[in-house]
Amino acid sequence: VQLQASGGGTVQAGASLRLSCAASGRTSSSYAMGWFRQAPGKERELVAGISGADLPYYAGSVKGRFTISRDNAKNTVYLQMNTLKPEDTAVYYCATSQYSGIYFPERFWDSWGQGTQVTVSS
Repeated sequence: VQLQASGGGTVQAGASLRLSCAASGRTSSSYAMGWFRQAPGKERELVAGISGADLPYYAGSVKGRFTISRDNAKNTVYLQMNTLKPEDTAVYYCATSQYSGIYFPERFWDSWGQGTQVTVSS
């Protein structure tokens, strides 16, 4: 599976961005997809995921502000990010899993996009 992420940019605090991740190759709507992010000097973390049953997961820091969705016809997963904060600044990566459920360890995620930079200024 190849993943192509897009939609990052530089915005001011309070603004919105929508990230997209288009999958190609051996894709399946039965697998979980997710968005991770890595801020400078920090470990990469799972911020949102959507299971094969379309059940979402959100990290506490983004719950209520971010929404993950998927369009199976387009093999694309989206991350709508609202009310962005400077602490959301990071490189965002999309990933797919061979599992239907959402698991935190990165070893459960086998395909990764190239990353897209999101910078939120105060």
